[in-house]
Amino acid sequence: MNKTISRRDALEARLRAIGDERYHDKHPFHHLLHSGGCTQDQVQAWVINRYYYQCSIPLKDAAFMSRCEDPDMRRNWRSRIVDHDGGVDDGGGLRRWLKLSEAVGLDPDYVASRKGVLPATRFAVDAYVRYVRDKPLLQAVASSLTELFAPKIHAERIEGLLAHYDFADDRALSYFRHRLKEAPKDVAYGLAWVLDHADTPEKEDMAAEALIFKTDLLWAQLDALHSAYVEPGRIPPGGWQPGEGAA
Repeated sequence: MNKTISRRDALEARLRAIGDERYHDKHPFHHLLHSGGCTQDQVQAWVINRYYYQCSIPLKDAAFMSRCEDPDMRRNWRSRIVDHDGGVDDGGGLRRWLKLSEAVGLDPDYVASRKGVLPATRFAVDAYVRYVRDKPLLQAVASSLTELFAPKIHAERIEGLLAHYDFADDRALSYFRHRLKEAPKDVAYGLAWVLDHADTPEKEDMAAEALIFKTDLLWAQLDALHSAYVEPGRIPPGGWQPGEGAA
């Protein structure tokens, strides 16, 4: 009994240490955004590119559920799709993200079209969907555990945006406020499942590698943003140009 508890605790500590070292709250772009240092163009570029990630999350989760034979697991997992897609009338996280798009001066239809998304963003996000679709279930679930660290960054984002940007209000930031409630629910189930099923040293390594993959993916998206819009003249072909898609 004690050995099992010790193994679970050690694995959880290992996973949390990955986030402490590698989560994208430490990326220079987020420091710039949360401190009020971003221009309107840079905020808009972030909103456009991040939407591609947001709208791919339900696709990732649907791919995961199509492989999951356990009805109890599917029942627990499907709320993630509902959180993002919502109902026909009220929408969900995606519709709330489009409210943010409107608040920062973008046409929501333009953002929803996914035009102007950076090539590196597409490659990174599409790789995540494939990862969850193709890898063993243990790694697919473990890759979702960046949600362990998400509430902190959402809280910092709400505070920073409200303090530094005129567009920020309750309507514009509703996506992040909802995630403060949704993410802990999701990660409680996912973490417990990983700790239960990563029951050998090899499987523990698989879980850790999956979480590293996910943190790398999130970091790569911000690298692409920083390179294209903070460093002048680095927007690649096909990337959003400031002024496009204005509301």
